[in-house]
Amino acid sequence: MEARELDDGTTVYVSDDEVERGQNGAFKATYKDPDADERWGWFCANCETFDNAMDSMGRIQCNVCGNLRKPDEWDAAHE
Repeated sequence: MEARELDDGTTVYVSDDEVERGQNGAFKATYKDPDADERWGWFCANCETFDNAMDSMGRIQCNVCGNLRKPDEWDAAHE
């Protein structure tokens, strides 16, 4: 895992083993500790930011570059 520092000085750990494919680049799982015991969020490999949002259907969207991972399940009723 790669250690990265957030703007507030907190260190998080980006996994190269847990990757979700996005339209413009990968989203990598990020953890609070190097042992991957506690998930922190996602890292957008396209623009190298942690500023991402995930909804209850598993869709991940980068708030900076717009990179998007489609939801696991899709239902037209949710649109």
